[in-house]
Amino acid sequence: MKAFLSVKEKLSPKELVKTYGLIITGTFLMAVSFVIFISPLKLAPGGVYGIAIILHHLFDFPIGLSGIALDIPLLLIGTLWLGPKFGWKTLIGIFSLSGFITLLENIYGYAPLIPSAADPSIADPAANFIIALCGGVLLGLGLGLIFKTRSTSGGTDIIAMIINKYFKHLRLGTILIFVDSFIVLGALIAFEDWTIPLYSWLVIYVTGLVVDKTILGFSSGKAVFIISDKHEEIKDRILKDLDRGGTFFNGKGMYSNSDKKIIFTTLSKKQLPQLIHIVHEIDPNAFMSIIEASEIFGEGFASLKAKATE
Repeated sequence: MKAFLSVKEKLSPKELVKTYGLIITGTFLMAVSFVIFISPLKLAPGGVYGIAIILHHLFDFPIGLSGIALDIPLLLIGTLWLGPKFGWKTLIGIFSLSGFITLLENIYGYAPLIPSAADPSIADPAANFIIALCGGVLLGLGLGLIFKTRSTSGGTDIIAMIINKYFKHLRLGTILIFVDSFIVLGALIAFEDWTIPLYSWLVIYVTGLVVDKTILGFSSGKAVFIISDKHEEIKDRILKDLDRGGTFFNGKGMYSNSDKKIIFTTLSKKQLPQLIHIVHEIDPNAFMSIIEASEIFGEGFASLKAKATE
């Protein structure tokens, strides 16, 4: 246990409250997703709780207790094989998730949101789609909050990390997809229903999208490269009309072999149409490349310091 908990992270009391608050909130959202949305549809979206859901529907095992019964051995194996990579945050996340799931199992039970969802012969595909979608959103939001604390969700992540240790040419994310896919296919074999893996993969996909958005942020902007012989005029309009800065890069045309000035600037989505109009007005022959920026930090945008200390 000493080796398991040897990963230390110095946090101020305020950071400590925020960190563990995010973990508790995240595990609660995950528990709601598993018990209320995912389990009634017999979906198994990977992870130890995907296995726990299969065991529940086959043998009536409690999901919360099955999940932690699988998680603890994996943590011990991971510590032996990978060293002390896991700390108090992972331990608290594992126990709080199991605890919340057990609490909801006793309070809410296992009843589906829509009674017909439990009977494939009369189930409404549209309703099940919405339920699976909501489950994926809540699961992704919960996982995203946990990942923001630089913690791990444990479970099959550890299996993927062990495989990656011996097969370094395989990406960790790719390994995790394969591991979770085996669990999804296990649900197909157990329940003999082709809709289950389809809905499960939908949950996995939506979960991944929401995790990314939760970590990177829902606000986004645009990064723009502009190549024009009238770069000085465009620069002046960007500074004056858009109140944005930028950077000049020196470049060389591949076809003409002539020297070029490249403007790089970042701005909000709302300002992009105005920038396009300005560039076209000044130089209709200009070249523009527009890139999605999930988040922008620095003067005039979000604080880099605040993001780094989240």
